[in-house]
Amino acid sequence: MERLSADTVLLFSGLDPSGAAGIAADIETINQFGVTSLPIITTLTAQNTQKVLSLEPTNNLFLNDQFRLIDDDIYFKTVKIGLLGSLSQIETISRLLSTRKDFVIILDPIIMSSSNNELSSNDMIDMMKKVLIPLCTLITPNLEELKLLAPGLDEKLAVKSLNCPWTLITTSDSSEIEIEHRLYHYSDLIRKFSYKKLPGKYHGSGCTLSSAISALMATGVEVEEASRRGLDYTYQTLLNAKKLGKMQYHPNRTYPE
Repeated sequence: MERLSADTVLLFSGLDPSGAAGIAADIETINQFGVTSLPIITTLTAQNTQKVLSLEPTNNLFLNDQFRLIDDDIYFKTVKIGLLGSLSQIETISRLLSTRKDFVIILDPIIMSSSNNELSSNDMIDMMKKVLIPLCTLITPNLEELKLLAPGLDEKLAVKSLNCPWTLITTSDSSEIEIEHRLYHYSDLIRKFSYKKLPGKYHGSGCTLSSAISALMATGVEVEEASRRGLDYTYQTLLNAKKLGKMQYHPNRTYPE
């Protein structure tokens, strides 16, 4: 049976009831680029814009069934991964994604929440580095996540140690007036992206960025250009952010680039 071709992104992501991050952020963002999301929820969470209270990982057999049914029916090549709920879940997803060599995999390694709650154990981080990151095309850690993924190393050596072709390091600031993000190809610094520093705290900006890049890459945009356009789009969502909760702002993802 011939497979139909479409601009699609398969999502492995957590559910954030506040709607600011996780699967809701992924779907909203990807839709803005005219791409269809294929969402698989990895983790249920109890959280709001102030804190994360608890996590409930999806059963691995159920997750496996969802993937197999989608893969049997709908063509997809691009995969975006967000929050992962357990050590065994990382192993399961890695096994599923190793079945095809043509996947373009973008990983947002969510280790700390934007409210500074730890979301991954050291064993999960080690497993991510061992079996999942080597499958990826691009990873998008923030500076703190990079330090947890590769402790004790400077930025260039940390990136090199992760064994991924592309790494986009996001930072919260490089000065009092500017933030700077850095794109590496293996250990070579390819490009810096600078933006004016914004006031306030934002919930879901990392999900927005990685999803925007995933949508662009699903339509054939190369990594460097997808990173630039994804960062520009994300910055616009923050400039137009909404205050729905008591603490962090919601990115306004209805503002396309």
